[in-house]
Amino acid sequence: MEIQTKEMDGVAVVSMAGEIDSKTAPEAQETLLPFVEAHSRIVMDLSGVSFMSSAGLRTMLLLYRHVTAQNGKVALVGLSEQIQDTMSATGFLDFFELCDTVENAIAAVKA
Repeated sequence: MEIQTKEMDGVAVVSMAGEIDSKTAPEAQETLLPFVEAHSRIVMDLSGVSFMSSAGLRTMLLLYRHVTAQNGKVALVGLSEQIQDTMSATGFLDFFELCDTVENAIAAVKA
């Protein structure tokens, strides 16, 4: 799994690629938590994520909780149909703004 972080227009943008599963979720969590704790507006570009297990969903929920504890927002971009279906069925989509582009997601978390 690859994780890249950057700031765009005052918003933290996280781009992830690969699979988020029981092997990679702890690494993602360890990499992202310090970054997320320093920002209250997060855009997660998951267009490169091909699979997300329940461990990946737990990581997403943990990140969401950290951001909302700071009165922040998290927007997701680029969810595959399979991941979107899983997140919808489990109720996880209710926690996140879902956007079609990074630019729209930045606008959504700044609103």
